[in-house]
Amino acid sequence: MNIRYVGFWMRFLATILDTIWLYGGIYLIFSLFVEPSVFGKEINNYGLIFTVEYLIPFFIVILFWKFFSATPAKILLNLKIVDANTFEPTTTKKLVLRYLSYFLSMLPLCYGFLSVGWNARKQGWHDIIANTVVVCTKKV
Repeated sequence: MNIRYVGFWMRFLATILDTIWLYGGIYLIFSLFVEPSVFGKEINNYGLIFTVEYLIPFFIVILFWKFFSATPAKILLNLKIVDANTFEPTTTKKLVLRYLSYFLSMLPLCYGFLSVGWNARKQGWHDIIANTVVVCTKKV
């Protein structure tokens, strides 16, 4: 089996693309149904902001990871999140752990994400914690 781990820059590109479609889509949909001033700085609607910026993305990303082993950008770039031992799709529990571990990877100064650049299996802290790897699915 020829496993190709995906490095920092390709994963960074996927993150940028996913952020654009995810938050762009969420805010576009909400702008159609919710008064735009709800998101203004003068309004303190923390529940709505928490829902839009944290809860909805959490559920969308977990669903993509569960059913496709990837987000849309990872699919576009032929990348998959898999179990680090079996290289098969991983459990929902591990995917939730991986997502929540993103917050640890951000500390300090995104060091846990940067570690993808020098880790032998190209794992960030969130991958190590959840025992996952990101691999390229494109045949060479």
